[in-house]
Amino acid sequence: MSAVIETIVPTQQSPIQRARAPSEFPDSPLSQAFKQPLMLGLFLNLQDIQRTALPTSNTWTFDYNTRIVQQGEALGFELAFSRTQWLPKGGYDGEASLDSFIALGAMAAATSRIMLISTMHVLYGPLHPLHIAKYGATLDHIAKGRWGINIVTGHRAIEHEMFGWQRIEHDQRYALSAELFDVVESLWSSDEDFWHRGRQGWAVNRGFITPKPLYGRPVLVNATGSDAGIDFAARYSDIIFVTSPGGSGIDAALATLPDHTAQIRAAAGKAGRTVRTLINPVIVSRDTEAETEAYADAIVAGKTGVQPGNRQYDSDAHAWRGRKDGTRNVGRGLGGNIEIVGTPEQVVEQLIALKAAGIDGIQIGFFDFEKDLAHFGASILPLLKSAGLRL
Repeated sequence: MSAVIETIVPTQQSPIQRARAPSEFPDSPLSQAFKQPLMLGLFLNLQDIQRTALPTSNTWTFDYNTRIVQQGEALGFELAFSRTQWLPKGGYDGEASLDSFIALGAMAAATSRIMLISTMHVLYGPLHPLHIAKYGATLDHIAKGRWGINIVTGHRAIEHEMFGWQRIEHDQRYALSAELFDVVESLWSSDEDFWHRGRQGWAVNRGFITPKPLYGRPVLVNATGSDAGIDFAARYSDIIFVTSPGGSGIDAALATLPDHTAQIRAAAGKAGRTVRTLINPVIVSRDTEAETEAYADAIVAGKTGVQPGNRQYDSDAHAWRGRKDGTRNVGRGLGGNIEIVGTPEQVVEQLIALKAAGIDGIQIGFFDFEKDLAHFGASILPLLKSAGLRL
């Protein structure tokens, strides 16, 4: 057996090849999205969120979330994301949680324009670079260049332990992910067999995948607030998903985001690249101040005694260190890291300020996706166009 292994494992090492970014292709979906002054996205809940007793239309089901994505696509939204978590029994807020990698990929067959970004924990075995490269190229063709990966390295110890490992040190996770995507990009771009023996443990012998992605490679995204994560984004990602360093209150966010986004742009510029920034607000809005206040108060009142189940698990995520909740906490647990509460005019004023603070797009969470997205389309979107934030 050892003699056979020696005959198929060569000593040579193929050079790393960086795939062209989809933004380098003028007709790619990503290039079209980047034309918008403020990109719009949906931050879906593919799990049963039970943070309040106030009723909503929301469910974790694939059919419901696909309808929401189709609703967003009809309004011209460019992006759809969802988080994915790996938690033991009792860790989720409600009864079920779908996997973002599979669910967002499957939505490609039910949509035609919106980009679908699958969250993937890339270091949880047994995923191999060949798997990611092949799965990614396949979904890229199904979606016609509209699919991408939200690269997650895993910040909870409990998740690593579920896969039989101890949690990897924070910065080392990004070193592992960097080598992983060096290999994946080489597989996406190489026209010959690829060999790799890496310092971080990734090994490929005569690796090859076909077909290649349509626009160089799929869209790559990562969410981070650490220096290591920003450095990774500067070298690999098209979009970086940021958290407000100042907390969820809009005033604190606007005070701290300019320096944060400037750091990201400087890091990307040093790497000879441009990276766009996204942030995920929860938007609570009705047509009048009285209606908006009543809606926000009802959401907060319904949270009495409700504790998020998964907050008990240890996390070493840097982006959330030292953050303070907003005065209302209306967005807490609903998928947003900042809160935007107000009439349509007030919402637009806050989005204009976020754009001025260096934000290129928003991934919106809503308390009730079906109803609140309809209100956004009818009452807020026209004002965004009038303000020059939408083409």
